[in-house]
Amino acid sequence: IASAVAFDILPLKLHPFSQSTPTGLDCVGWKRRISSPVITDGALDKTALTDDVGSEEDLYEDFRSSNHRYGHPGGGGEQLAINELISDGSVVYAEALWDHVTMDDQELGFKAGDVIEVMDATNKEWWWGRILDSEGWFPASFVRLRVNQDEPMEDYPLKVEGGKEDDSSSGTRRFGMGQTTKDQMRTNVINEIISTERDYIKHLKDICEGYIKQCRKRADMFTEEQLKTIFGNIEDIYRCQKKFVKALEKKFNKDHPHLSEVGSCFLEYQTEFQIYSEYCNNHPNACMELSRLTKVNKYVYFFEACRLLQKMIDISLDGFLLTPVQKICKYPLQLAELLKYTNPQHRDFKDVEAALNAMKNVARLINERKRRLENIDKIAQWQSSIEDWEGEDVLVRSSELIYSGELAKISHPQAKSQQRMFFLFDHQLICCKKDLLRRDILYYKSRINMDDMEILDVEDGKDKDFNISVKNAFKLHCRDTEEVHLFCAKKPEQKQRWLKAFENERRQVQLDQETGFSITEVQKKQAMLNASKQHHTGKPKAVTRPYYDFLMRQKHPTLPTTLPQQQVFMLAEPKRKPSNFWQNISRLTPFRK
Repeated sequence: IASAVAFDILPLKLHPFSQSTPTGLDCVGWKRRISSPVITDGALDKTALTDDVGSEEDLYEDFRSSNHRYGHPGGGGEQLAINELISDGSVVYAEALWDHVTMDDQELGFKAGDVIEVMDATNKEWWWGRILDSEGWFPASFVRLRVNQDEPMEDYPLKVEGGKEDDSSSGTRRFGMGQTTKDQMRTNVINEIISTERDYIKHLKDICEGYIKQCRKRADMFTEEQLKTIFGNIEDIYRCQKKFVKALEKKFNKDHPHLSEVGSCFLEYQTEFQIYSEYCNNHPNACMELSRLTKVNKYVYFFEACRLLQKMIDISLDGFLLTPVQKICKYPLQLAELLKYTNPQHRDFKDVEAALNAMKNVARLINERKRRLENIDKIAQWQSSIEDWEGEDVLVRSSELIYSGELAKISHPQAKSQQRMFFLFDHQLICCKKDLLRRDILYYKSRINMDDMEILDVEDGKDKDFNISVKNAFKLHCRDTEEVHLFCAKKPEQKQRWLKAFENERRQVQLDQETGFSITEVQKKQAMLNASKQHHTGKPKAVTRPYYDFLMRQKHPTLPTTLPQQQVFMLAEPKRKPSNFWQNISRLTPFRK
């Protein structure tokens, strides 16, 4: 009760964003009891609003004073149900959607896919949970409750020697029509997949018709560029999901859901689901743009009026826009649970197994693209720190630092050996010279187009082309011009690392071509502009990405008072090894002169 009171007395005007997360789409049908005002093609029809609920300000005050707040599935009736289960002694499990990395000993850290025992869900935003011997608070919006809380017995007969089935499971509890416990569990998962898809379609429709359509009528408030930033390609996602849910409905066996064969639907749409990559990559920009706009009251009132007119659940726009990100996270978890309760002899088993791998690959691809896009800011900052830069920006052709280090270079016979710093990006190798006095300052010297080069390993001894003795050497040879560059590392292991890096660079280029990865001109220009601003101020840039800033700060003595210290965007996959991009560059040259 104390936490609920503390939550309700928070002045909402200080938090124009409702920080709750709409994981529970079962509340989509909830409607606020107001008349249906009309937004005209010109301005918001204040007359319609004033008749029953007063001005836009009154409408917003009504929104503030309302006790109906739905957030994570921990809100409303479902939250009460969870607590009743816990009170009755039942064990409630949840699966992590994302990593929760924390240094606070009061919080419970976990990785995407971990199973958490929920021990207290009385608070909407922070739940108390346990993993093995560790207990602590964790963000409720970071998890998905398991559909089947009770672990069933192994119902399906096992093959034994001779090919005969072991009838040890003959005593297994069965449900109607000869269903086993595991079949009932499969029914539960199938029903969840179908019901959440239907709710998700309703949700996307509400965003497109309730927000985007009304925003386009207000050219005095929104430009097309702003709308593209805020909503991304959510209309494309809506069109894709409408086709997907129709395919699911055709495969859904209403009379016997456990016999449904839905795996093929996921396989059919795995390529189309890659459109989520663009949306996820843009989502941080959407959060920042919304944060900027909602500092102005008229935008807060307008967005709230849009929500009320569409009769949507009580979550503000930033929360609604998170759901596509959550949706693509949930598919691997749902399919994993479905596979767990699917008989290996079931006609859907192989398709579900393949669909699980396919959706993991989609999630992995989205993760990788997001990481690459985040790298372009760092590359732009690195370039801005290099003195005497010449030619095109690195980002014109590259988006990934593959490797960096110091090498001795000889470009032609009779030339002197030059000690230089080299940075291998996809498509190009950048050569820099260290300042004689300030070794942390680098000067641009040249670049080599890696698309035209072949790598030649050179044995220790006298090199015929350059007529000198070499050690730990390799060459870059241009196929078109016959130009040759000789490089020498200080140690054999350094040479091997460079040779491996060149292989990785070619592999990365080929992968980008196969997956169609590219950076837009707008993204490149914005990254360089940000780096330029930082360069002129002479101050380190604070990169603020309010990506998972969705948790209300509550004044409660035992609840965490700050946001999770590090949120890693993971799509139901184990945390990947951190990129050494930042460490490589910061170790070699700080971003200040």
